[in-house]
Amino acid sequence: MHPVIKLVAQRVALGILLLWIVSLLIFWGTEMLPGDVASAILGQSATPVSLANLREKMGLNDPAHVRYMRWFIGVLHGDLGTALTNGKDIASSIGSRLGNTLFLAFWAAIIAVPLSIVLGLVAARYAGRWPDKVISGVTLATISLPEFVVGYIAMFILAVNYRVFPSTALIYDSMTLWQKLNAIALPVIVLVLVVLAHMMRMTRAAILNVMQSAYIETAELKGLKQSTIISRHAFPNAIAPVVNVVMLNLAYLVVGVVVVEVVFVYPGMGQYLVDHVSKRDVPVVQACGLIFAAVYIGLNILADVISILTNPRLRHPK
Repeated sequence: MHPVIKLVAQRVALGILLLWIVSLLIFWGTEMLPGDVASAILGQSATPVSLANLREKMGLNDPAHVRYMRWFIGVLHGDLGTALTNGKDIASSIGSRLGNTLFLAFWAAIIAVPLSIVLGLVAARYAGRWPDKVISGVTLATISLPEFVVGYIAMFILAVNYRVFPSTALIYDSMTLWQKLNAIALPVIVLVLVVLAHMMRMTRAAILNVMQSAYIETAELKGLKQSTIISRHAFPNAIAPVVNVVMLNLAYLVVGVVVVEVVFVYPGMGQYLVDHVSKRDVPVVQACGLIFAAVYIGLNILADVISILTNPRLRHPK
């Protein structure tokens, strides 16, 4: 077997094993939640008999390992189960929600990734000078604030004071693309500000690290411009760490948007998850957690594969 194929197969197998372990942790974590969905549905006035009957009907009285195997086997067959609170199929309910989350993450990534790379190149070009200090200071300030704080500040300025964008990010299938982009403008701005700093600083650090190499000194002695050295010689050799951090932040854009979706009432996976956590709807929480974990692990595997393909030292570890 080719060494590259072997390494990729090892990464994929490790990812599948990790996803199975995560499924165990998700199930165990939901088991630790106080109360259950039967109590949430019937309310405080429920009698012990009615609670017992409803728990028996929902299968909540079965042993934990039996419920886990039933759930896990269903997942392997593409069946995420049925929501206990409304009886709807979870997979169909998640379909549109996941599409909305990916739509939001896509437009945030379209802006954040190229912008962070450009700012990282500029900061490396003027390292130690005022452009570098301004870019690093602003991005460090944005990443230091929690997402909900950045969201409320953006909402106050752009939605309340100047009424540039709507304060809530409600989208519908009947809306045009421009109407959807206008609706999600504020959450996109917040997500860009949150992930921009990490990618920019990693790009800057990777390029400055490569700039210490001997071949960069040779290029400088040949009289090449600093911008040419960075763009043609330093940046291509700094792609591997940059790709890793970009993939991690793309995973965050999908997995970590829960707070942003709640702040802007966006109909995505995060809002769906929070709504059903409050209802103690365990199957929905398990399905959302497993999907988030699969996306995160999948993007990390993709980052590893790209790093292996772009770095000869990883292709030949010996």
